[in-house]
Amino acid sequence: MTGSSPRGRIVAAALRLLSEGGQDAVSTRAVSAAAGVQPPTIYRLFGDKDGLLEAIALQGYTDYLESKTAVPPAEDPVQDLRRGWDQHVEMGLANPALYLLMHTRAQTNATPSPALVAAEEILAGRVRRVAEAGRLRVSETLATSLIQATGAGTTLSLITLPDPDPALSEAAREATITAITTDRPLTREPGPIAAAAALRTALPHLTALTNNEKSLMSEWLDRITG
Repeated sequence: MTGSSPRGRIVAAALRLLSEGGQDAVSTRAVSAAAGVQPPTIYRLFGDKDGLLEAIALQGYTDYLESKTAVPPAEDPVQDLRRGWDQHVEMGLANPALYLLMHTRAQTNATPSPALVAAEEILAGRVRRVAEAGRLRVSETLATSLIQATGAGTTLSLITLPDPDPALSEAAREATITAITTDRPLTREPGPIAAAAALRTALPHLTALTNNEKSLMSEWLDRITG
């Protein structure tokens, strides 16, 4: 959450202007007037407009993370994936200008923001719970990437529609979940694929291997499980 410090007031003002008029409305002059500070204060704290936009995107991710972690995990790990998807889409529809800014900067910045990394870790953790339950039909990496790609694509599509249909999000969500999960555990069947899948879910907790060894084994296990 933004505070009452000059930086906090500037970010809060920029977020309001972004919501009301898009990125073009976030000018140094407009933000300084709305925040009650002199323009040099913005340059001192953020460097330039690009730095201010980065701060807005970071605050957007931070607020989003607070909403994602406020609710305890569901007993059914697949249901957690559905809930996370719905939260993502709802956030985009409620704050389209902010979502577009966040998405654009995530695509153009060489170094992802810490909040984006944390959001990806939350998704990866939810996917891992599905894998640990034996209900993931693809690798964790592929499942996470597929959810990210289809979730973002669906949200961006809905934002551009004059009258977005919630059924579009539900259909895309269920198609994605069907593609990566199963109704019953796969690991009950004996064989190398089941063994590799079980070891893959336990790999992050192994202490006998170095990080480099875990990375190499993860690659091998992903190849075995397809």
